[in-house]
This record gives sequence, structure tokens and C-alpha cells, in this order.
Amino acid sequence: MSKRIIIAGSGFAGLWAALAAQRAIHLASQEQNIEVVMVSPTPNVDIRPRLYEPVLENMNPDISELLSAVGVKYLAGWVNQIDADQQTIEVSTTDGNKQTLSYDRFVLATGSTTFMPPIPGLTEYGFSVSTLVDAEKLDQHLKNLVNSAANAARNTVVVAGGGLTGLETATEMPERLRRILGETDVRVVLVDSSTEIGAAMGDQAAAVIREALSELGVEGKAGLRVTALDASGVTLSNGERIETETVIWTAGMRANSLTSQIAGEKDNLGRLIGDAYLHAPEAKNIFVTGDTVKVPTDEFGNFNVMSCQHAMSLGRVAGYNAAAELVDLPLHAYSQPKYVTCLDLGAWGALYTEGWDRKVQFVREDAKKIKQEINTVWIYPPAADRDTVFSIANPDFVIVP
Repeated sequence: MSKRIIIAGSGFAGLWAALAAQRAIHLASQEQNIEVVMVSPTPNVDIRPRLYEPVLENMNPDISELLSAVGVKYLAGWVNQIDADQQTIEVSTTDGNKQTLSYDRFVLATGSTTFMPPIPGLTEYGFSVSTLVDAEKLDQHLKNLVNSAANAARNTVVVAGGGLTGLETATEMPERLRRILGETDVRVVLVDSSTEIGAAMGDQAAAVIREALSELGVEGKAGLRVTALDASGVTLSNGERIETETVIWTAGMRANSLTSQIAGEKDNLGRLIGDAYLHAPEAKNIFVTGDTVKVPTDEFGNFNVMSCQHAMSLGRVAGYNAAAELVDLPLHAYSQPKYVTCLDLGAWGALYTEGWDRKVQFVREDAKKIKQEINTVWIYPPAADRDTVFSIANPDFVIVP
């Protein structure tokens, strides 16, 4: 009897889960007995780590040919319901129909979304770089600013959230605004609730970040939050008002809401607490991966973060294990002890650190070269060649500088 592995999601984790599962099936010569099905709205991978950039070409490569080359089937749609007891999912297909599919193993790899709290005006007036659609909307808005009369609100961008995405967005913005508006009188403000901008990166890295912000002319407002937005400005938690037509929200992520349909403990980001093999411990035959899971990366108390660095490895492990259980291969425990951070800092350059204590290794142009290599080569899908794919789709494979 034919068996089925369903993978929900075509992002970094979903893609590599599908490729790793198919590789394991190939190793066991079980292609005729087990099918791998990916479910997602489109057969594309959004290159989310790059959506703060001003040029949005090739930010969602089509993976149809790649899936076909390795034998993964594709269904265009959204998973609406997960029935763990019956081992079925309900899918709303992009053509307006609904399908119920049974599975022998299910891999949840639907990623995360930007957390949008109920702040007055945020939905109406806020922008984000969470998805390609969001980034394109922001890009069009910025380009349209040139059609408005020059004033403080037009020439000011406020970025809310001083995490990695917020820092990359803010440091890219001065040069981006000047190119669009054709003038140098621009203002970029980074608002962060932390006591110090860049504090989460540690003292050494934070000092580099503050140097870059200063040279780029980005204003940092630490220990504050955006409390309200309207068409012409934002209000901060200290009562200060900043006149602006552009507010970019980057303050926090949440796991895809499908995690709520799977039994088990969850963290404050909505991620399921997985076991070493990326099972959802309280749901039979379900694996969780990428931004939908929280799991130790090593034996020192560190856990994965919502990043492509972890998602790609988590995807490989989850996909391999889902197939391994069906073809009687040994399971592989997830482990990713090496952790790096490569932060783009706009025209200033970049910052490259290693370890969870984020020791600075490279800065400015040296780090920028590494960042460009990561952004343009390492995180993109591989060529649609089965042998090439299977050589790097094993659960031990980790791409790090």
C-alpha cells in the first residue's frame, strides 16, 4: 500500500524537508511506495532575509522544476485543518476547491508572520517587510513619496523594532530615501523597547552597531515603543510625536497559527516544543520544523531562532526523519552547535559574529562580502539536478561561513 508524507509550506524549512524526505526514500529504494506532497499557495520560496533591500528582483524563486526533478509532488493551496487523530488535513486549493488528504507523516513548515499588536492605526498606516507582497507595497509607497510636496513627514521614516530585521531596514533606508527623493534632507528613526539599541547582540556587537547608525545618520530611540499611528505621524510611549508618512513595523514574530491545532506545549512565540527528532511530542506522526518549532541547538541551553540559518537545517532533519520512520532508516537527532550572525548595515558595511555570545569577527566591507555571499548564493534553492540535491539534502549538512 502506498504511503504519503505531506509537507505544509514551501519556505526554507519546507523546501529542505521535502528534498531530504525524498533523498531518504531514494536511499531505501522506496520511490514506488511512498509519495512526498508539498502544500503551499505557490511553488516559490520567499527569500525573506532580503526583503529589506531596495531591489526586489528574484526574491521568490520558483521551485517547480526542482521539486519535479527529485519526485516531490506539489499541491497549490492552504492547509486549513489538521486532524491528528484521523491523520488527515483539509486543504483549500487556489482554484477555490477543498480537498481532504490523508497522511502517514505530516511535517508542519508553514513558518511565521510579523506580530501586529492592536496599536491604534498600525493596520491602516504601518508597513512591513515580512512577505514579498509587504515589501513590494512598501517599495511602491517609498517611490510615490517623490510625488508629494517636500516636508518633514514625507522625508522621515520610522522603523519600529530594533532586532536584526529592524536594524537592516533602518540602515538601508537613508541611502534608499536619498536616491528616491533626490535630496539629502532625510530622517530615519529607529525605535526600540530595549534599554539600548543593539543590546540583544551583546556589548561588543552593539558598539559596532551604534557606530554604524551614527555614521549613517540613523537616530536611535531606545527604551520606547510606538503607541499610535495616523496618516501623518506616530506617537511614542513617552508622548513624543514624530511627523512621518512611513512607519515600518519589524517588532516581533509569531509562529503560523496552525501550531494551535497541534497538541503540545508552546512557547511565547507560538512555537511547539519539539523533541530531538522534531516530533510534535503529543501528536502522533507529526513533525514540526523551521519557525514552528522550538528545540535545543546544542547541549549548552541554546535554542533555535526564527532564521533561515536554523530553518534550513531543521527542515532537512524533519524531512529525513519523517521518511526514515517509513523506510526503516535510523532517525537523526537535530544538532546545530555553530551559530553565526551576519547583519547588513547598509552603506556602512556589515557585521559578522560567531557564537551565541556574538564575538565580532568581521566588520564593514569584509563582513559585507560574507553577507552578499549568504544573500545571493547560500540561501537560494539548489539547481534542479537530483544528484546535486541529494548530495546536500542530508540531515548533517549545514551551510555556515
